[in-house]
Amino acid sequence: MASSETPGPATGDASPAAPAGRDHGRAGRNLPAAIGLGVVLGAYVVVSLIFFKPAFVLLVAVALCMGSLELYHALQRHGMKAAIQPIIIGTMAISIGSYLAGIQRPVVFSTTSVLLAALALTVLAALIWRVPGGANGYVGDTAASLMIIGYVPMLGSFAALMLAGENGVSRLVTYMLVVVMSDTGGYVVGVLLGKHPMAPRISPKKSWEGFAGSMLFGLVSAVAMTVLALKQPFWVGIILGVCLVGIGVMGDLIESLIKRDLGIKDMSSVLPGHGGVMDRLDSLLVAAPVAWLIMYLLVPGG
Repeated sequence: MASSETPGPATGDASPAAPAGRDHGRAGRNLPAAIGLGVVLGAYVVVSLIFFKPAFVLLVAVALCMGSLELYHALQRHGMKAAIQPIIIGTMAISIGSYLAGIQRPVVFSTTSVLLAALALTVLAALIWRVPGGANGYVGDTAASLMIIGYVPMLGSFAALMLAGENGVSRLVTYMLVVVMSDTGGYVVGVLLGKHPMAPRISPKKSWEGFAGSMLFGLVSAVAMTVLALKQPFWVGIILGVCLVGIGVMGDLIESLIKRDLGIKDMSSVLPGHGGVMDRLDSLLVAAPVAWLIMYLLVPGG
């Protein structure tokens, strides 16, 4: 997420700097490639949600698997080897199973029961998978596994929960649009006006001006979607917007901390103009359970 960027070098940061990449000017990224990929993915999302929702769930599952792989490789370079095989299988089960359980009529297993069972079995499988390797490094390796499971598939699974519920498309689109618009507002305002760093020791390019842009864009989109799509009072949109923008920025800072600790700039270069999958999922992941909870409590029929 680029929610509060401002150009300029890091100042007063005791953490090791990430390796420098190609300079793309004030934008900080290859904009033509980023825009082109964004249009393609956006078109896929729209078409799948309109005509065949399981195709969107498959995209979520694949993205979460790719994000888990990126984090696995990053941690592996620092001597922490997670149980990636059961994590990938569990991620697919968590994402697809929760959605299928939610749309089944009559309901045999609830989405939450499937989610909890898949999570528990994935954790158990990861702990057992490492047993043959012996005691040396067991704690570090299993800690890496649990971090990946908790950070990527567990948080991301709430997108499938939203889609599986009543009026799921409107709920999911509202959540995604608010986070994306927050990202866009922070990026544009941060690049154009950003002067005051928000967290210079974590992410020097994040500015308070960019955060204001994130809040403005996020609030406007949240209120509009809440009133027009979810048919709820505007104050629900204000709560949703403030919470999703705030937690989205925290998600960006969390991933920045991880990358700084690991000494990397991007999780990977698999997405042209964007870096890695985790570099695009950072805000969406942490915002998913918050969006689900707010809409579960305040939007009837969830």
